[in-house]
Amino acid sequence: MSSRWQTKQHEIGLILSGGGARAAYQVGVLKAIAKLLPPERRFPFRIIVGTSAGAINATALAAEPSGFHAGIHQLELVWKTLHCHSIYRSDFAGVSKQILYWLASFFLGGMGRRNPRSFLDNSPLKGFLQKVITFRNIQASVAADNLKAVSVTALGYSSGQSVCFYEGDPCHNWQRAQRVGVSCTLSLEHLLASSAIPLVFPAARIHREYFGDGSIRQHAPVSPALHFGASKVLVIGVSPHARAPERHKTSSHPSLAQVAGQLLNGTFLDSLENDLERLQVLNRLLDLIPENKLEEAGIPMRKVDVLLVAPSKPLEALAAQHSMHFPWAVRYLLRGIGALRRGGSVLASYLLFEPPYTRDLIRLGYQDAMQQKEEILAFMGVEAPASTTQENTFSGAL
Repeated sequence: MSSRWQTKQHEIGLILSGGGARAAYQVGVLKAIAKLLPPERRFPFRIIVGTSAGAINATALAAEPSGFHAGIHQLELVWKTLHCHSIYRSDFAGVSKQILYWLASFFLGGMGRRNPRSFLDNSPLKGFLQKVITFRNIQASVAADNLKAVSVTALGYSSGQSVCFYEGDPCHNWQRAQRVGVSCTLSLEHLLASSAIPLVFPAARIHREYFGDGSIRQHAPVSPALHFGASKVLVIGVSPHARAPERHKTSSHPSLAQVAGQLLNGTFLDSLENDLERLQVLNRLLDLIPENKLEEAGIPMRKVDVLLVAPSKPLEALAAQHSMHFPWAVRYLLRGIGALRRGGSVLASYLLFEPPYTRDLIRLGYQDAMQQKEEILAFMGVEAPASTTQENTFSGAL
């Protein structure tokens, strides 16, 4: 360890929430953290928890054998060159097929061989993930003790359970009300299931059950990291931290896109904010109770330090500026349901997998993290000497 840095060791968990294309913001935050940390901190997060698109980022990080800095570099390259056609069929034939399928099912009363499964066809995602993630590297990282656990959460459509599939120490299985932790070898199917946005993408089958996006009914997103033994948790959100909402007088009925956008926000954002509020309340309560009293009462609770890094501005506003970059067939479809209007841009912010938008998200994440530079360094247990400075400007490479 260099004498220029002092490091305190903690088991730090990383929480990457869902949010479709918004997950590019997480890459910007992680890029800033990689820049702030000393090079010898190759594996600063031995516990990584991901959901939906955050699960893809989490698994990609866990599968990088060269360490955190190299993993972030690869993630940045992927997100900066990502296109809608890498995630779902965005060509005229693909979009038209889905629309006609829905119309035929509607007018025939569902009498076809099978009912529609989703509004978009995400078959390209499978090939994309196979190219960017080497799943066998996760097992190697666990065996080398560079990684304690990485988890991916999905919802079982039959059971209604939120299932946290994880690779790591199998002694950490747990069961709570409507949520369980299951040890497994993570695979492509787990990512397809966790990122299957309800109604937008089709469910994925794992063993005997079909699973969908892990953000649905995920009442405690931070919980897996605590089960794995994290004493600190760094959370990267994809929406500005909750504040008093502004109410505007409106005369027009909300569009389908506006309604869908609020449903997605409820799925991806609300549970995380509620869980963080509960943690804050529990931490304050635990400050008032002596540890020996907790032990005597047999209550296995401990205080958990939490740091949240969240966007400094609404991402739907950023998406609205880049809506013209949607493939024209998708743009035509989204315009029909009002997703390209101001009120419907929330939906667009989840589906706009195009470089102009994702690059701006990465840039925003980097800048927001740098604004919290001192907090992040203190949280990570790293103290830099007064002479050490870090740039607060964004650059294209690590």
